Amino acid sequence: MQSYEERLTAPRSWWVIAALVGVACALMLLPVGTLPMLGGLIGGAALSAVAVSTYGSARIRVVGGALIAGDAKIPATALGEARALDEAEALAWRTHKADARAFMLLRSYIRTAVRVEITDPEDPTPYAYLSTREPERLVAALVAVRG
Repeated sequence: MQSYEERLTAPRSWWVIAALVGVACALMLLPVGTLPMLGGLIGGAALSAVAVSTYGSARIRVVGGALIAGDAKIPATALGEARALDEAEALAWRTHKADARAFMLLRSYIRTAVRVEITDPEDPTPYAYLSTREPERLVAALVAVRG
């Protein structure tokens, strides 16, 4: 059985923006004094860094006979066909082809994805859309776990 694990980390540019938020907070508090300015720099940068880290902490794993994507845990018995999506197909499936009932672990800064059919008759979710940097590896792991 092939296992797979990926963390959908935020791009480096988002960390630069988090630092710039701290600078902006410091500049807003500059007229009040030096100590509040330093507090604004540290507090603003820390809060925005926590936000970036939290958003980029989503994981996709294929382990123990299940697909674990974010908060969803889907057993291999409920998985259907998995398709790797290139940039154009991924854009289509997250915009005009998207189904409101689908499970979407979507990160706009990741251009490729995998679309996995959900075959459980008890589950109204038609498919799972998973942003991934390595769609072929994820599909191979899903095929291996399905048997």
